Amino acid sequence: MTTPFLLAREGVQATEIGPWHQDGETWRRLAVRFPADLATHNTDQTFYYGPDFLLRRHDYAGDVLGGFTTAHYTADHRTFDGFVFPTRRWVVPRLPDGSTLPGPVVVSLGIRSIAVTG
Repeated sequence: MTTPFLLAREGVQATEIGPWHQDGETWRRLAVRFPADLATHNTDQTFYYGPDFLLRRHDYAGDVLGGFTTAHYTADHRTFDGFVFPTRRWVVPRLPDGSTLPGPVVVSLGIRSIAVTG
């Protein structure tokens, strides 16, 4: 949920890479390298954005899971306190060619409400 802010952090390197075609859409991809002093799933990650510029997928290989490659999907974006958040999230295994398996679903999360405080 904090990804947009992390991507703007000093030391984060982001580069747009070739598009990805999935579910009848073309998604823009952002390859991101996070600095060593920032705790993340792993250093190199890929973010996929739909034509509406909303996050559709986030690829990483969880270091704490021994580098198990996953695709973290997001959907059902809703606005809470003026910010847009995906309210449905699920993580599935990712194959070396970037395609994904329908399961097993490693993590599944449904969000009903979010309160933004400052």
